[in-house]
Amino acid sequence: MSNEQQAITENQWHQAKLIWDYHQMHHEPRPVDAAIGLGSHDLGVAAHCAELYRTGLFPAVVFTGGNSPTTAKVFPRGEAVHFREHAIELGVPAEAILLEPTASNTGQNITLSREVLAAAGIRPTTVLLVSKPYMERRSFATARKLWPDVEILCASEPLEFDDYLKSIGDEKLVLDMLVGDLQRIIEYPKLGFAIEQEVPEDVHGAYESLNRDGFTSRLITS
Repeated sequence: MSNEQQAITENQWHQAKLIWDYHQMHHEPRPVDAAIGLGSHDLGVAAHCAELYRTGLFPAVVFTGGNSPTTAKVFPRGEAVHFREHAIELGVPAEAILLEPTASNTGQNITLSREVLAAAGIRPTTVLLVSKPYMERRSFATARKLWPDVEILCASEPLEFDDYLKSIGDEKLVLDMLVGDLQRIIEYPKLGFAIEQEVPEDVHGAYESLNRDGFTSRLITS
């Protein structure tokens, strides 16, 4: 068994679950002026956007994202393009979807989506960010920094931690991603990329523990 596919221990699961819960904002969905579906490897973002659109929470959604090393093979025409197609397959009318096909990081997802909305004559006061479950808090902190005059809500597929682990099929990779996103929540405010978020002591302890255990492939280095 390769290192990338190793099973995690019970203690590592509990540490990761603490971080998983922290990453989610637990916002109550309600009507907003527009939604932004943040591109990634996870088509569940597009599916959840479609589900929320059908409930009438927003009249328009921007799918944003170009390609990254982890998505180029899966989504050869870009994350946003594939997300748009999937949402249309799930019943979202094409005219309700705006496309931002070039962003390569979360900051660009926000700033370029804002420009796309403005070009369409949409200047929202409330925006719903739809992301992977473990990316809610980081996307919130980024948007609050870059778009401070807009009220930001977050949503993701309502998956339990175990179900997400099964859906990805690689426990180590998921823990690497949880740790990597938490590092960015801690470090990005110092770089001006995001607002600060309080990290509870037990969550920080879980982060340090998983770092020591080698869940480090998604960490940024100075």
